[in-house]
Amino acid sequence: MNKKQRYLLARIILATVMTIVLQFLNLTGWLQLVLYLVVYIIIGGNILKKAWKGIVNGKIFDENFLMAVATVGAFALAIYEKSGDYLEAIAVMLFYQIGEFFESYAVGKSRKNIAALMDIRPDYANIEKDGRIVRVEPDDVEIGEVIIVQPGEKIPIDGIIESGESSLNTSALTGESLPREVKKGDEVISGSINLSGLLKIKTTKEFGDSTVSKILELVEDASTRKSKSENFIARFARVYTPAVCYGALALAVLPPIFLMIFKGAPFDFATFETWVYRALVFLVISCPCALVISIPLSFFAGIGGASREGILVKGANILETFSKVNTVVFDKTGTLTQGVFEVNAFHDKEDKELNDRKDQLLEYAAIAESSSSHPIGKSLQRAFGKPIDRSRMTALKEISGQGIKALIDGKAVAVGNEKLMRSLGVEPCHCHTAGTIVHVSIDNVYAGHIVLGDVVKPNSKEAVSDLNRTGVTETVMLTGDEDGVAQQTATQLGIKHVYSRLLPRDKVARMEEILGRTKEEGKVAFVGDGINDAPVLTRADVGIAMGAVGSDAAIEAADVVLMDDDPRKIAKGIRISRKCLRIVWENIIMAIGIKGICLILGIFGIVNMWLAIFADVGVMILAVLNAIRAMYVRKI
Repeated sequence: MNKKQRYLLARIILATVMTIVLQFLNLTGWLQLVLYLVVYIIIGGNILKKAWKGIVNGKIFDENFLMAVATVGAFALAIYEKSGDYLEAIAVMLFYQIGEFFESYAVGKSRKNIAALMDIRPDYANIEKDGRIVRVEPDDVEIGEVIIVQPGEKIPIDGIIESGESSLNTSALTGESLPREVKKGDEVISGSINLSGLLKIKTTKEFGDSTVSKILELVEDASTRKSKSENFIARFARVYTPAVCYGALALAVLPPIFLMIFKGAPFDFATFETWVYRALVFLVISCPCALVISIPLSFFAGIGGASREGILVKGANILETFSKVNTVVFDKTGTLTQGVFEVNAFHDKEDKELNDRKDQLLEYAAIAESSSSHPIGKSLQRAFGKPIDRSRMTALKEISGQGIKALIDGKAVAVGNEKLMRSLGVEPCHCHTAGTIVHVSIDNVYAGHIVLGDVVKPNSKEAVSDLNRTGVTETVMLTGDEDGVAQQTATQLGIKHVYSRLLPRDKVARMEEILGRTKEEGKVAFVGDGINDAPVLTRADVGIAMGAVGSDAAIEAADVVLMDDDPRKIAKGIRISRKCLRIVWENIIMAIGIKGICLILGIFGIVNMWLAIFADVGVMILAVLNAIRAMYVRKI
């Protein structure tokens, strides 16, 4: 608990003890009144102060004003009736403050998830100067500079490991509890905690553009973006509170006037007494605390719970829209697949499987591509898996958009697409296997072709199945790949609709078409990771970006960021948002329902001040406790 919460709890305990003691003391008259007033000031002084400030500043109609009028009125009635029954006024304020304490505790608890994220902000970076490790501000580290991260320290800036091996705790970023093993050449993101070995990391971003800074910006901005439900409740409270104040005034004045006119009742306070009491009960019941407090708290708790699972939602309005998603559109490369090409097959000129010459085919292709930084070239080198002797290659020519020609071991080797083969007078074999085809000729004789395919992420199929179980009615894939590759991936994953060979503008056009078709049925989410996905992410009802490998443009354009790039988190995010919205509506129905019934009963004198306390504070506590449930999402 913080200092403010401890102070409020101390006042509640002191006021409760004093109230109990006063019940056992046989006091009457002014001494009794003074002691109860002391208790009242202890427990409700701050509420009276807030109410007075509201009146002075022209913001009269709020819950503080309602509590002040109701409790002061209850005291005044007890003094007038000389009943000495000041307990009702004390109880109203005491239970209201207990409700405030619960609300403060709940907000504090939900903030722990956000605070845990704030703790990932690194305070310093280590660099080596003159053989010594020197601490500097992360902002002062430039791109390409080598930083040193010792065991137990946070990685301050994104980069690539230059030397060292270690295990990283990435739970604050991705929600993944298992440590991640890293070694030389691996990319690492800021905010991760180095658990074991010493790491030297070459930075690839400035501190302001690194993962940890982006996460903190997203989380800090999320609380300012209100949902439609929150905006509705805020507007509702602005109209509702003055209305019930005037309603209470009418209840206190109109029935007595009616009695005097039509029943001949005397014009004295006794005629008004019953109705003033009912008006005070009416005020206590009508306080909108349960709605005003629990609705924003539910969204705040939902955002915090999602962030703990590595799902960053950029606002309560996004969380609300996310809950209505029934169509999910995917990019392919880097989203459903790893964006890493892998050699799948070797075929001869008749498109049959090669057995005896495939090693030679791969060796020549790897040597020819040894200078290439293209993903296909890297994949061929990786598949070869041996040191490449580049001295065997005495000539090299790269032909843009076609491939490479080289002289290897004195033989003219060409590695590329069908266009390159035909330019050499070599007729390529048309491969019927879906994938990226690399044709190879040796001394102008067709030697065969290598089939490469993008590797599907291990969790992608399960992610699509999870979405179907969640109630998503349509899954779509938009990709720039050839139709055969796209159809193969979609069939493998169980995606219903595929649109292939799309440029970025074509993806936007397809998204417009999907949005128009599903407008009345629900919301559309798009999942992507590249710069070319940014326009579609912006256009979708909910844009979801891969945070670990996604481009800055995609993350900036997205509404939701998946920190560990696990597509299964999409279904989990939908379920979290639906749980949060379900809790919001439970609180709205419970609060309005109970208060509505009690207000009607209060008008007819059936509900007294004690039941009014339950209708106000009791409902608020129940709503707050219900809102806290939105934080617990790990088992969803």
